[in-house]
Amino acid sequence: MIELSVARFGELLATLGFPFVRILAFIATEPVLGNRTIPARVKVLLALLVAMVVAPTIGPMPKIDPASAAGLLVIAQQILIGVSMGFVARIVVASAEMAGQLSGLQVGLGFAVFFDPQGSGQTPVVAQFYGLIAILTLLAADGHHVMLTALVQSFQTLPIDSSPVAAAGLRVVVEWAGEIFRAGLMLSMPVVGALLVANVSMGVLTRAAPQLNIFAVGFPVTLGLGFLMLYLSLPLIVPAIEAISQESTVVMIRVLERMRPVP
Repeated sequence: MIELSVARFGELLATLGFPFVRILAFIATEPVLGNRTIPARVKVLLALLVAMVVAPTIGPMPKIDPASAAGLLVIAQQILIGVSMGFVARIVVASAEMAGQLSGLQVGLGFAVFFDPQGSGQTPVVAQFYGLIAILTLLAADGHHVMLTALVQSFQTLPIDSSPVAAAGLRVVVEWAGEIFRAGLMLSMPVVGALLVANVSMGVLTRAAPQLNIFAVGFPVTLGLGFLMLYLSLPLIVPAIEAISQESTVVMIRVLERMRPVP
């Protein structure tokens, strides 16, 4: 009777534990729910709640003891899948922060930094501002719901199995990481382009009037023009972030499809 109870407990642990690991790995790395300001116990409870809802819809689990070598391999695979999906989602906010860093350097606010609890380091103010806009845009557009939906559907696209995942999915993740620089430059282009024109104009003005103190005139001009362009470009940032978020969902599905074990 005790042996049956232990076996039943191991089966229940595998049924709930394997999905829980993938869900927790995703929540810990994605940009909205994975924020470090959210307590760890809240993330664990949320992952457990989602796992309890999702587990009955997944289907039969592989009959593997979670404490065995094969079970540990399955757990490692679930962590890899969850982290890969969370990293793809995090690129959206990272792109906005990159745009803020580029804009801040051009405006002259590269020295204005705050401690960022998300990155555990000093981050320029403009980068934090763009990052907050990206997170608020995701929340306003139900991006967190879309991410959770993609996470739930991942169990159908890439079921829990003991077969090793293919490395082609990781290649897609690495290629998607380049979106940080492309999207960051695209989002910062209004500010960078306007300040480039302003700097060229002041350079020509300095050649025409050498007695002009470019340091006394240039900094207020670039700072004022930079703030003006930041204000004018805000309506353009939100649709761009929404487009990047939608593309990240497509990339998530592609990553899962490429991770399918090769027959």
